Amino acid sequence: MFKRILVPLDGSGLAEAVLPAVIYLAERFSATIILFHAIERSARTTIHGQRHLSTPDEASAYLSEIVKRLQSSKLNVETDLHSTGEPDVARSIITHVSELKADLIALCAHGHTGWRELIVGNIAQQVVQLGTTPVFFVRPGETKIATSFECHRILVPLDGAPVHEPALPVAMRFAKATGSAIHLINVVPTPGTLSAEQAGARLFLPTTMAAVLEMAQRGAGEYLQERLDELAKQGIQATAEVVRGDVAPSILNVMQRSNADLICMATHGRANIDAFWSGSVTPKILAQAGAPVLLIRVTGEEPIR
Repeated sequence: MFKRILVPLDGSGLAEAVLPAVIYLAERFSATIILFHAIERSARTTIHGQRHLSTPDEASAYLSEIVKRLQSSKLNVETDLHSTGEPDVARSIITHVSELKADLIALCAHGHTGWRELIVGNIAQQVVQLGTTPVFFVRPGETKIATSFECHRILVPLDGAPVHEPALPVAMRFAKATGSAIHLINVVPTPGTLSAEQAGARLFLPTTMAAVLEMAQRGAGEYLQERLDELAKQGIQATAEVVRGDVAPSILNVMQRSNADLICMATHGRANIDAFWSGSVTPKILAQAGAPVLLIRVTGEEPIR
């Protein structure tokens, strides 16, 4: 499924926190790793407390060092260095995804002023909005040191909407390649976690709204059972549950409780950064998930975000 993995690196040890997961993916999918660096125009002299790569020679030497480290695992590694001084590194990544025929982008969630501001608010938003390439996010731990990665259980949030189901076949292929089990989750709101629009209806028709939510829970259970039957036919070990509550916190709670090693979920591109942040489930998951997140870009109606 993933044959060419693009790995943007800025020269910092923090950015390299993504490498153990990339090695794991490359080994399981027999994929080529593409180490990408773009010299940033008017870049600051340090990044994450380390010297920022500001010349082609420095960047080339750095990438060569990483190549030697990865090739010790007998991996196929390529490098791509852009030395012209990119005004927008995020857009440079997007531009070269197609050129380099990458089918997965692997990023460490961090940034100049805090990873939320730059990576999630800029790179992720642009990659998800403008491209269709899946994005694999790794959030470094408190020590900010790369740690090993293995995948034994994949959490797949589904809401019953066909537009979000492309995440499931990706998770299935991932499970087959890694020998992982899949845990499906469908989150149904409680009266206290309804959206503003739905809450208005609850005030006027509380009994009706409660009945609607109970029906939704039963329907979610039937929907997940159908998905479990599909997974069983593919020989994939799988479980499922319906959870009541707010979507993002529920997903995060199940991730911790089920010891999931990866969250695989569909997400929508948004028109701008403000829209990307406001009310969307995806950035909340990225900001708090203790496990990597694999985002699958979809288009269409947005029952949940």
